[in-house]
Amino acid sequence: MFIDSHCHLDHLDLEPYNNNLDLALNAAREQGVTGFLLIGIDFNKFNQLIDIKGKYSDVWLSIGCHPLSEELGEQAGFKRAQLEALAADSNVVAVGETGLDYHYAPEKKEFQMRAFQAHFEVAATERKPIIIHSRSAVEDTLDLMSQYREKVTGVLHCFTESWEMAEAAIEMGYYISLSGIVTFRNAEALREVAKRVPQDRLLIETDSPWLAPVPHRGKKNEPKYLPEVAKCIAELRDTSVEAIAEATSANFYRLFDIEPPLNPS
Repeated sequence: MFIDSHCHLDHLDLEPYNNNLDLALNAAREQGVTGFLLIGIDFNKFNQLIDIKGKYSDVWLSIGCHPLSEELGEQAGFKRAQLEALAADSNVVAVGETGLDYHYAPEKKEFQMRAFQAHFEVAATERKPIIIHSRSAVEDTLDLMSQYREKVTGVLHCFTESWEMAEAAIEMGYYISLSGIVTFRNAEALREVAKRVPQDRLLIETDSPWLAPVPHRGKKNEPKYLPEVAKCIAELRDTSVEAIAEATSANFYRLFDIEPPLNPS
């Protein structure tokens, strides 16, 4: 029914599940979550991510270097060749999470830009969509998206920026993914965006283990809370939760070029 288009399964708090990922995923499935995109942000953990993906037919995998990663910077350097090799793996359906974050790390702007562009180039070569993190970097993010608009599409994940940015991204063929932030009391501007995104460009996510939606805010997030995001968006758009689930699932399969299961339940 629902697909969590962005979750960090390798970072989940599994203590409530006796450190068993099976139980955490089953808890989500019981709430109608029928698919999970495991977002890889650490090249050195790729084998662990592959192991997770390999155990579950409803888990897919991306790989990239987060703009706040310790792998970015003058000392560490960015290992483009490693990204190229990992992104070419047949288990990988997308490149990223990548992007720009000038809110938390403005001092890394140069390194972030360099890595972000490399992700676009790899995505273009592999013909895979890109998953973008953008915070306080609207102009530079849109500029790179525009440079590669004929070669790369993808998603602005955990979207928190203005409708103007969303509209520009949509015009370039991108999707907008909304997280639990849309349920937060101070997210009025984002709720206006949620009302306006075309139904065929909308995705939903948890970004777990972060950003648990209301009424679970303050807890560690997990995929089983995804229906709360869908419920909020359905109310804002004056439609049913089922309609949001159906549209966002179809959009997910289309963007990531995945064959929908014959029986997702």
